[in-house]
Amino acid sequence: MTDINTASVASSLPSMKIYDWYNGPYPARVRIALAEKGLLSQVEFIPVNLWKGEHKKPEFLAINYSGTLPVLALNDGTLIAECTAITQYLDVLDDNPVLTGLTPVEKGVIHMMTKRAEIEFLDAVSVYFHHATAGLGPEVELYQNAEWGEKMREKAIRGMHYFDGVLRSQPYVAGNTFSMADIAVTGGMIFSALVNLAVPDECTALKAWYSNIQRRPSYQQWQALVEAGRPVFNP
Repeated sequence: MTDINTASVASSLPSMKIYDWYNGPYPARVRIALAEKGLLSQVEFIPVNLWKGEHKKPEFLAINYSGTLPVLALNDGTLIAECTAITQYLDVLDDNPVLTGLTPVEKGVIHMMTKRAEIEFLDAVSVYFHHATAGLGPEVELYQNAEWGEKMREKAIRGMHYFDGVLRSQPYVAGNTFSMADIAVTGGMIFSALVNLAVPDECTALKAWYSNIQRRPSYQQWQALVEAGRPVFNP
């Protein structure tokens, strides 16, 4: 629930646009961050259909050279891609950076663990999806290396074990509070579910952590958008 102070800050912010796809694992990271900050209703979501390869078309590549989602577009023409960069921007709008850290140590640890979540888990699942499964289909997946994809599947499972170990000694990925690092691992869990990559039974701490994450209002707001099948937010 957004409190009065947060709501007043949000209402004074300039409108933002985000190019994404409503159930994409990477877009989920930014949507969850938006929900955590009480900013979902301040954003116009512009759908870019991944399954039709719209993110690889010249029109979108002019917006983001990398051809990836999501992308934040500000009223002054500034374009910000990459989930961590977008989350960093959103988190400091109200001078209360709860997702990216308040102290230098917190900031450093959160960014370290976010990067590990990407390299060791989320990005590995992505490579597995694009190379060792049908991916987004033959019109989008112009090159595939199944062997490499399977290697990344193995890496993703090792990543699950790593974060299970981390979460056996602390409640959240970067320490004692929920942060951008938790959102990144959440993205990995979402992507894993989409590609039917099961979390090993022995990763009990990771499973328990994810059950707690799924009860957070921000996750439930994201899930409601996915279930509605539309890339807009109706508070």
